[in-house]
This record gives sequence, structure tokens and C-alpha cells, in this order.
Amino acid sequence: MLLEDGKLIGYAYAIDWKTRSAYRFSKETTVYLHHEYYGGGRGTRLMKALIDEVRKTPIHVLIAGVALPNEASVALHEKLGFRKIGQFEEVGSKFGGKVDVGYWQLIL
Repeated sequence: MLLEDGKLIGYAYAIDWKTRSAYRFSKETTVYLHHEYYGGGRGTRLMKALIDEVRKTPIHVLIAGVALPNEASVALHEKLGFRKIGQFEEVGSKFGGKVDVGYWQLIL
């Protein structure tokens, strides 16, 4: 969680990527930052803190799904070492339309 002036402005977390045991060492990440607080490295701090915590566990891979286009999220993940591994067409819905979702992964 990221608080500024007592207000929650962002968070990051990791959840099971899939429920089957074979995937227990992989997690999917999410980072959210209120649009009024974009910039200033806040998203980077959130994701770095999450990655640091996950590194203390047996988790081997982090996976990030990004609704496209989203240059800021792509740049954030790639700056932290994630690399694009694929893209699904029209699997997401955002603002009333269908969107592609790209997937980035970080092998820890």
C-alpha cells in the first residue's frame, strides 16, 4: 500500500497464477496507482517492494497482464526486468470496448 497525506493512492499484490499445484511457484502481479499520482516513481516503488517481498518466498516467476495500449505500465514492468512473452487479442474489456492483453514475466 502507498499512502500520501493519509490517503490510499496505490497498491500492489501477487495472487496465484493458476490453482493447480504445478503452477504453485508462479504468481500474477497487479499494481494500481490513482491517476492523480502518476509519475514521481510511485508505481516503481510499489512494484519493487512487492518483488522484494516475493523474493523471500519460494516463488520463481511473476507474471503481469497489461491491458493494451498502456505505455506507462509496459515501461514500468520492463524497467523492473519483466520481458514480454505474449499477447492475447480482445480478451479484456475496458471503457466499454474489447482490449488486447499483453503478458510480461520476471523470472526471479
